[in-house]
Amino acid sequence: MSFRETKLWTPQNDESIRPDFTNEQSPQDITNLFNRLLGSGIHGICFSVYDEGQKPGDIITEDQVRRRMKILSKHTGWIRSFSCVEGNELIPVLAKEYGLKTLVGAWLGRDAEKNELEIEGLIKLAKDGFVDIAAVGNEVLYRKDLTEVALIDCIYKVKTQIPDIPVGYVDAYYEFAERPDVTAACDVILCNCYPYWEGTDIKYAFQHMQSMYHQALVAAQGKKVIISETGWPNKGESFRLADPTNQNAMKYFINTQLWAGENDIEVFYFSSFDESWKKASEGEVGAYWGIWDSNERLKFQ
Repeated sequence: MSFRETKLWTPQNDESIRPDFTNEQSPQDITNLFNRLLGSGIHGICFSVYDEGQKPGDIITEDQVRRRMKILSKHTGWIRSFSCVEGNELIPVLAKEYGLKTLVGAWLGRDAEKNELEIEGLIKLAKDGFVDIAAVGNEVLYRKDLTEVALIDCIYKVKTQIPDIPVGYVDAYYEFAERPDVTAACDVILCNCYPYWEGTDIKYAFQHMQSMYHQALVAAQGKKVIISETGWPNKGESFRLADPTNQNAMKYFINTQLWAGENDIEVFYFSSFDESWKKASEGEVGAYWGIWDSNERLKFQ
């Protein structure tokens, strides 16, 4: 996800917004708590599949998926994948082998032929029992890759084929308020919440994320809302008031996990491993959103 032009966010007078737990914690306390929370397990995590030197479009091997799945399976109950072609279809298959549940995405873009392959792959994986939640598209409206009508057609195409599996669409939290027809087409609302990309100071980032979630909750009108992505980078360029540091990344993780656990909110943290290919679209900071580095070493110890 990239920057959306917004006004700087300030804390709101809302009793549902919990204050930042980490403000009064020492750096060592923060590191210790981060490792305790990760060690005890989180709800879900986004699967970073590309090894150093790889990029979308490269073929993924079973060995690299299995290697990373083995690490993540010790820390989460759910895996989120982003594509159903080029080896990415192995991710939900191996996730099930490791006893994990799956949020499986079909990556849609401007190539209609590839979109068909993604949709066919998602439907097949679902019919074969490897999909717990299906996501049709990821931020295609934000990128303006598809029209709203074309996206809704894709959503219903999948829904008619797998009627017993919840189907949704992934995009920034505000899109579900601005596009009620898309929201109506979804069984479940899959919202991305990124205070970093709106330039929020870490002091207010956690409250900002909660506000984003509540906006999606209102737009959902009773449908289940899942945070499909949220996270904080630990290295790279600052963005407005948002600084990527180890401490800030751990603080954001801690607050998110404690709040989600207390309120039974399902969160897929972004992301699992650093991926350098993201520098091309997001700058240096794009490569440093992982909890593990690109060599699969835990970053915060």
